[in-house]
Amino acid sequence: MKNNMYIFIFILGLLSCSNEKKEVAQISSPNSNIKVNFNLNTEGKPFYTVIFNNKTVVDTSFLGFEFTNVKALLDNFKIINTYTTAFNETWQMPWGEQLDVVDHYNELRIELEETSELNRKVNIVFKAYNDGIGFRYEFPEQSGWTEVLVKDEHTEFNLTEDYKTFWIPGDWDIYEHLYNTTKLSKIDALQYANHKNLAQTYIPENAVNTPVTMVGNDGTHLSFHEAALIDYSGMTLKVDTKDLGLKSNLVGSENNEYKVKRSLPFNTPWRTIQIADNAADLIESKLIVNLNEPNKLNDVSWFTPMKYTGIWWEMHLGKSSWDYGMTQNMNTWTDSGDAHGKHGATTENAKRFIDFSAKNNIGGVLVEGWNTGWEHWIGFEDREGVFDFVTPYPDYDIDEVTRYAKENGVEIIMHHETSAATETYEKQQDTAYALMQHYGMHSVKSGYVGKILPKGEYHHGQYMVNQYNNAAIKAAKYEVAVNAHEPIKATGLRRTYPNIISREGLRGQEFNAWSSDGGNPPEHLPIVAFTRMLSGPIDYTPGIFNIKFDEYKKDNQVNTTIAQQLALYVVIYSPIQMAADLVEHYEANPEPLQFIRDVGVDWSETKVLNGEVGDYVTIARKERETGNWFVGGITDENARTLDLAFDFLDDNQNYEVIIYKDGKNAHWNDNPLDIDIEEIEITKGSKLPVTLAEGGGFAISLKKK
Repeated sequence: MKNNMYIFIFILGLLSCSNEKKEVAQISSPNSNIKVNFNLNTEGKPFYTVIFNNKTVVDTSFLGFEFTNVKALLDNFKIINTYTTAFNETWQMPWGEQLDVVDHYNELRIELEETSELNRKVNIVFKAYNDGIGFRYEFPEQSGWTEVLVKDEHTEFNLTEDYKTFWIPGDWDIYEHLYNTTKLSKIDALQYANHKNLAQTYIPENAVNTPVTMVGNDGTHLSFHEAALIDYSGMTLKVDTKDLGLKSNLVGSENNEYKVKRSLPFNTPWRTIQIADNAADLIESKLIVNLNEPNKLNDVSWFTPMKYTGIWWEMHLGKSSWDYGMTQNMNTWTDSGDAHGKHGATTENAKRFIDFSAKNNIGGVLVEGWNTGWEHWIGFEDREGVFDFVTPYPDYDIDEVTRYAKENGVEIIMHHETSAATETYEKQQDTAYALMQHYGMHSVKSGYVGKILPKGEYHHGQYMVNQYNNAAIKAAKYEVAVNAHEPIKATGLRRTYPNIISREGLRGQEFNAWSSDGGNPPEHLPIVAFTRMLSGPIDYTPGIFNIKFDEYKKDNQVNTTIAQQLALYVVIYSPIQMAADLVEHYEANPEPLQFIRDVGVDWSETKVLNGEVGDYVTIARKERETGNWFVGGITDENARTLDLAFDFLDDNQNYEVIIYKDGKNAHWNDNPLDIDIEEIEITKGSKLPVTLAEGGGFAISLKKK
């Protein structure tokens, strides 16, 4: 049962302040560990501070806006009113890391008005949770002011120490960078401009993308991000390396002087700070989803969380191609070159993956390269009109594939590579989604590789924020869930639109197959778990068993052990998890494959058992349907032994346990396939030491006996 407890405490008060007399407005988290103070300085400039455990973590930080069409909103304010509200509700995720989510906060609303002749009004709203704060600007309806053209948003986060920071550059076009670990004062994002391994990139400032996570000398953990990004530009954070501050730097457009265009009334996204005294609590935080509106779609039972295989990894290895290898002239197909005979998305190959999935408790099969247009999409400046999202290549019988999949209890996952040609995709969306509905397909993986068309727009600007969000909202009408690649960042909209199921938005597994810089290092995912994963589900495509793929690419490999690849099914959360390797590599390794067969994808509880940002993490999750638990742990390039305490298990219950762990001689580079598999019994309160090799991990299934 959903527990609807609403506690509203209204303290109407207020503060009518002049420039001569200023009064502080305050709010605390429900447990009083976090405090927010708001005030105006003598010039009427609004600012706030944040205190955690009696220590100031965000010092005097000013708020305001510049516009291209009207005077800036930076100072000359007076406080008209402040309101304090308390709220406590428990809501349920239709799918997710847990079933019940507590949404408990205290809210402070400040109504501001200019003292100048314009008398413009703006509200600033703070919500203080036990796990952090969120705040946003609200522009109410008012006479004489109907539209804003935002040139810059001046939201500051001024810090009180030189935090150890885990960051990627503030790229306006892509998130696929490796994370850096430096002091805040040493951040240099501009060194990564024009990265050779990226399809598109633009880094105009020494700025970082969010979530950006920091660790203080006393163990204070901070992560800065945003929530409910709707009809607005994505926010990067410009870094002041001298004074140790961050300042909002919205993604712009070459086509406009402004970065955001909105009509009043409207609200900005929430600016968020997750705050904890340990790393594990950052992952368990639900601040980002809680700051989004409740479910607007109601029943989404048509989407089923699942594991899936697919025609994908073989293209990255070079075994197969996305394109058909032939070019169409009218109704005739002629040989176009090297790719002929290598096309991956054939009826026969799709059936092979369907057979494997049906046999191994895997619910879906992704088919990339099924539709016409792939022979033209790379290297063409004008990609509009290239892809057709309803017409298959001649060697892919969509009727037969979908019939065969349904007969075997497997769902085909559609693939829409837009090549960032947004107008073409917009025109075809209804037809494409209707085709999916006709065949009973409920999930689509969308892609936006390349520079955005129309020219001058960036992946993370307002134009594309609306593209991504509107595509998902439209998809819901056809009972389609969206897994977006080359996306806008996750900001918790999965609560409001639960058909937004997962996304990429990081340097993914495919970089191991073709990047020229050595792939993703062992520290990559122990950082990702405490940075990118804080924003929402990740389609990382784990489960590569053929770690060194010398038969395809001798200079590339996956930089983990096989045990860590298993652990990722628990550690890196997504309601859809790919078994990404080739069928033949799974069939050659039936013992570790058993964990992929068994592991869940939809959880009723999540417990972070231990972890340090960038070093290691262990996560336990309880499957909704069965009540079975699964545990995964990963480490960086350093071997370590972790002591696990199974205090989270059910009382008076024995569990049959299979442990998949690094072998005695395992090493991510020297011996990645060395794995030990052990069967034991465990009850609540049992303890178990587990040793992780360099770049290694472990996975544990605990089934009720």
